[in-house]
Amino acid sequence: MKTVTIFGSSRPKEGEPEFSFAYELGKQLAQNGFRVCNGGYAGVMRASAMGAKAAGGKTIGVTLGLNTYAHNEFLDETIHCESLFPRVEELMRRGDAYIVLQGGTGTLLELAAVWEFINKRFMPVRPIFVHRPFWDSVVSLMANQLRLEQRLPSEHYLRQFTTVEEVVVGIKSSDW
Repeated sequence: MKTVTIFGSSRPKEGEPEFSFAYELGKQLAQNGFRVCNGGYAGVMRASAMGAKAAGGKTIGVTLGLNTYAHNEFLDETIHCESLFPRVEELMRRGDAYIVLQGGTGTLLELAAVWEFINKRFMPVRPIFVHRPFWDSVVSLMANQLRLEQRLPSEHYLRQFTTVEEVVVGIKSSDW
């Protein structure tokens, strides 16, 4: 079973558009045979795990020792990391593909880490899907820089999406 790691904000609450989007994303990924992996706490992490479980799917949460929060109740497996960088590495290691939803500096760090590891070939090329329009300016800026540095063009592995259906189709059709 392929695993899709989802990065995003811990802020959205039930009933808010970002939460609903992540719920539907988790649900459709599970319906298409993918396991959902995320940071294991609130917001889009809870929503995507909840959606996956509603569809009978499997979930993994990678939690952090610095947090005093309890992980969400929709996880089949919890992996506990004592600090931030091992957590990010574990989230990356677990993913066969990555979806980056709207988020703050933590989500930016996760996107940057995955992108850098692929860019520098520290890990195999795996598809990264970023939610637009939120990440448009970051993707444009970095894609231009990669061209200047004569690196592997990000178009080979980084795609933008606006709808749940669009990203699920993209993941299903990706070369693994």
